[in-house]
Amino acid sequence: MTPTPSTSPTSTPRPDPRPLTGEPLALDLLNTRWMQDGAVQDLLADTEGLAVWLTANGLDGDHPCDATTLRHLLQARDALKAAVDGSPREAAPLVDAVLAHGRIRATLTADGPGELTEFDAPAWGPAWLAARDYLRLLSTVPDRIRACAHEACILHFLDTSRNGTRRWHSMATCGNRAKASRHYARTKED
Repeated sequence: MTPTPSTSPTSTPRPDPRPLTGEPLALDLLNTRWMQDGAVQDLLADTEGLAVWLTANGLDGDHPCDATTLRHLLQARDALKAAVDGSPREAAPLVDAVLAHGRIRATLTADGPGELTEFDAPAWGPAWLAARDYLRLLSTVPDRIRACAHEACILHFLDTSRNGTRRWHSMATCGNRAKASRHYARTKED
């Protein structure tokens, strides 16, 4: 295993077009697919979108932005989607296949105990980090990992509300759509 290299992208990425950003890394990876005007959009359709995602998550200086990294990241996204939206038991081998390409090595630093993340190859870094973040979420807040409740939304979020009852990724968009639909249904019945 080789430690993560320090490389930087050759150009400035385009702005991030996604409607929801800033979620934990695993959920942010899932949110590289979203619905817009009834069609699925995919930020990771090419390496240009990969550059946007790496930059948004502070990974652009440490990991290559190439087709191999993109392929590994798509594998991780599929594995995480299977785990979050399906059966964790059935998805475990998929997530484990990504996790097999990295490890955390204990170290001693000048400040005391430390950890060094290592990958089989630098291109596995972002995929491994997202899968590892999913394990962290499962061990700390498993009941707060949510899919947006709006039927036309495919986004995921970490419910940070006080009582843990958040249903939509955004009250301003999906929440208002749901309320408007209920209102329309009530007025139509009258």
